[in-house]
Amino acid sequence: MFTAFLIMPAKTALRASFVVLLVLSTLTLGVSYATTALDDTTATVAAQRYADGSDEPIVEPRDNVTVVATDSNTWLGEETDDPRSKAELVAFDPDGSVLYYNDSHTRYWDVDPVPGTATTVEYAFSDHLSGSACPTDYDPAAYGVNESVWNEYEQARADTDACTLNGVERVNLTTGELTRVWSQVTPGKEASRHHDVDRINETHLAVADIYLDRVFVVNTDTGEMTWSWNASSDFPRSGGGPYPVDWTHVNDVEVLPDGRLMADLRNQDQVVFLDPTEPSDEALQENWTLGAEDDYDVLYEQHNPDYIPREQGGPAVVIGDSENNRVVEYQRTGDGWERTWTWQDARMQWARDADRLPNGHTLVADSNGDRVLEIDRSGDVVWSANIGFPYEVERLGTGDESAGGPSATSADIASSRGSGPLGALWVDVKGSLSGPVFSATQYILPEWMGFVEFGAVVLFALTALAWGATETWWVARRRFRRR
Repeated sequence: MFTAFLIMPAKTALRASFVVLLVLSTLTLGVSYATTALDDTTATVAAQRYADGSDEPIVEPRDNVTVVATDSNTWLGEETDDPRSKAELVAFDPDGSVLYYNDSHTRYWDVDPVPGTATTVEYAFSDHLSGSACPTDYDPAAYGVNESVWNEYEQARADTDACTLNGVERVNLTTGELTRVWSQVTPGKEASRHHDVDRINETHLAVADIYLDRVFVVNTDTGEMTWSWNASSDFPRSGGGPYPVDWTHVNDVEVLPDGRLMADLRNQDQVVFLDPTEPSDEALQENWTLGAEDDYDVLYEQHNPDYIPREQGGPAVVIGDSENNRVVEYQRTGDGWERTWTWQDARMQWARDADRLPNGHTLVADSNGDRVLEIDRSGDVVWSANIGFPYEVERLGTGDESAGGPSATSADIASSRGSGPLGALWVDVKGSLSGPVFSATQYILPEWMGFVEFGAVVLFALTALAWGATETWWVARRRFRRR
């Protein structure tokens, strides 16, 4: 066959090459669709099992309850046939069966265990509301800002006939008892969804306010905001995203054991540390800042940094380094930070959560990889579940986020970069394409279409264009010769 190919006329051989490339890319897409798109995701099965009251396992067993919160890739949260369109909160019992399931909100975000309980959690959610359900007038004072600042942010979203209800709910995963803890409506729907809230004490929460580019503390009994830090106090508006629509994309806040707050400024590629006993313009501890804007070797539009305290081998921070398609850990060294652990594989795409467990394993939410997974100290995947568009994964009984886990340095946790030469090659290829534009394509693609399938689409399109251009050139050349 190869010999026959060699003796073909040049045009015929080139056309045959085009056909082969088109067939290969089409087969890749067809096989992926047949083997993936037609299968239910774990979360879809979980919904069915929970509704039926079934106790049949659907994931491999683990030592404790595993809770997964998922995002949605639809603009207003409308459900479609794509599993990534439905936001879900699902909890798996230690035996792998479904303990709890809820899909009543537009988005689910951070999940935290409630201290002193076995199966009760608090989670952040967002609900998109149509214009008719939104306030006609907002009181800036209720949001702790002056009218000029409020108007600046609100007018930037004036063309959106929608608003967002952000809130926190507490649920007993065993009984299903649900309590609304706190909520707040913000104008618009893009960059208006608060991703994280962390409890300070019985009456106060720290909130990552993605809408107004700040972190604030609220008294849930009175609704009063008792403290806030505005990113504009310390960062130039010329950096980050477009001001004031999605300038910082502050997506995470964590209350540290010493009372400080750690917050994530995604669009500045930085994790910052704040002292809430100081006024806003003095709260930032600059010598603790991790990362620098556009220094993508360190962080690239990251999510969900988790703090590992000194008694566990820290200070260290475990982070979903999203646009770099990896999870990383940085250890505090003197007045700076050093990367001490990295994990990624060929499938990982836009990881947004990583929790270090007490046994040294790491629990990861791989958002565009459509899975949650557990990695052991050697870097091997020891547990996983296919979940459409996960945002957060939490293992109960292990402490809040990474507070109960050891640092990579103290526990000798191995880094890993792909599995074998081919896996490492895929990591390199994806690394060359990393960035928000590529992630945006993955955001809207159907669940069955991963990196390889996306490559097949690109190959098909380029081959078709090249073939068409070649045939056009041949025709034009023949006409020119006849003159």
